[in-house]
Amino acid sequence: MIGRDIIELQNLIEYKFSDISLLETALTHTSYVNEQKSHGNTYSSNERLEFLGDAVLQIVISEYLFENNKALPEGALTKIRQRLVCEKTLSKIGQKLSLGEYINLGKDGEKAECRKNLKLLADVVEAIFGAVYMDCLTTQSAEYKRVIISLFDIEILNFASMQKCDYKTMLKQLVEKDGSADLEYRIISECGPEHDKTFTVAAYVNNNIVGKGTANSKKEAEMAAAREALTLFGVQG
Repeated sequence: MIGRDIIELQNLIEYKFSDISLLETALTHTSYVNEQKSHGNTYSSNERLEFLGDAVLQIVISEYLFENNKALPEGALTKIRQRLVCEKTLSKIGQKLSLGEYINLGKDGEKAECRKNLKLLADVVEAIFGAVYMDCLTTQSAEYKRVIISLFDIEILNFASMQKCDYKTMLKQLVEKDGSADLEYRIISECGPEHDKTFTVAAYVNNNIVGKGTANSKKEAEMAAAREALTLFGVQG
């Protein structure tokens, strides 16, 4: 079954294809290809574009993180990219675009309710990125970068909180580069009533204080201490 009018989808992703057949292919599931083949019709599935889109997505997000987070080390950048570029994020983008309604599916795909399948939605998003990239090659345009970053906008806006979650991991990775170094966190003070305590935690490397943090939970205080330690080591600005 052919999906909805893909002109609408062009408007949603804010990109007009020079070669609209690329977008059509990006939306074509193998079940549709196989079904049409039995009727003597030849179509290409989106699998090759999905392969390409995955690679394009990785480089675009990597470049964005590299350019916009100059203080972060390789390990932290890798972790953040892994959180951004994953099936969960891609399927959310697919749902936001109502991609399930645009996919070309065979009867077997319809029976399997593929339009609601989150992995399939993620795969189609990657295929669309591959299609946009191929279309941009013909016009020597870098518009594919804008399309990808624009569709990832909400996840990128959450970057600050993601980065915050990584302070302890970043410090641990930094300390582990020196096999003889030992990292630990100790509560050095706590005050306030039981229901509203404030904790001050110190981060120690080889029994030397490298950072302190104060917060209403031990975990948040440890994060703050790790962040201060990273600043001391010149990793976190």
